[in-house]
Amino acid sequence: MSDEHPAFKIDLTQSITQWDKRTKLRRGVWQYLVKPLYRLIPGKRSRLRIAILRAMGAQIGTDCLIQQRVDILMPWHLVIHDCVAIANDVRLLNFTTVTIHSMTVISQFVHLCTGSHDYTHPHFPLIFQPITVGAESWLASGVFVAPNVEIGRGCVIGANSVVTRNMSEWKVCAGNPCREIKERQITEMAAL
Repeated sequence: MSDEHPAFKIDLTQSITQWDKRTKLRRGVWQYLVKPLYRLIPGKRSRLRIAILRAMGAQIGTDCLIQQRVDILMPWHLVIHDCVAIANDVRLLNFTTVTIHSMTVISQFVHLCTGSHDYTHPHFPLIFQPITVGAESWLASGVFVAPNVEIGRGCVIGANSVVTRNMSEWKVCAGNPCREIKERQITEMAAL
C-alpha cells in the first residue's frame, strides 16, 4: 500500500540506529540465549537472577530483590544500589544507564525508558538519555519515566503517573504530566 503524498518531511528509510559489533553481540547473547533462561528461574530465586545480570555487566548491590518477570533490555546499562526491590512486569528500556539508588521500590508495571526519537530530524533517529531514581523512593504501579529524568531522593511517584521532568527530593508526586503534590513526611520510629 502506498501513501502518495508528494511532500513527506520524514524519511524513515534513513532512520537506522547503528550499533557497534560488541553491542550487537551482547544484545544477541542476552536476548536469545541468557534472557530466556533467566526468565525460567522460579520466583524466589532472586540471587540467581542477580548473579546472571551481574555476569551480563549489571552493577547490583546487596540485599536486592529482582522478580522473575522484570524485562531488562541491556543489563550492562543497569546500576542498582543496595536494598532495592523491583516487582514483576517492570520494563527497563535501558539503551543507556538506569541508576536506582538504595532503599527504593519499583512497583509492578513501571516503565523506565531511556530512549526516544529526535522528532525534529527528518530521519527520526533514536536518542538515548539516562534515568536516575534517588534513594528511599517509591515508584507506584504503572509509572512511566521518560529519558533524561532524575527522581529526587525520597520521592513517591503515584500510580500511573507520567514523569517527563525532574522531581525534587522528599515530595509526593502524581499525574499526567507528573507534578509535585506535597511534601513527603516520614513518621519518626519512636512514634511507631
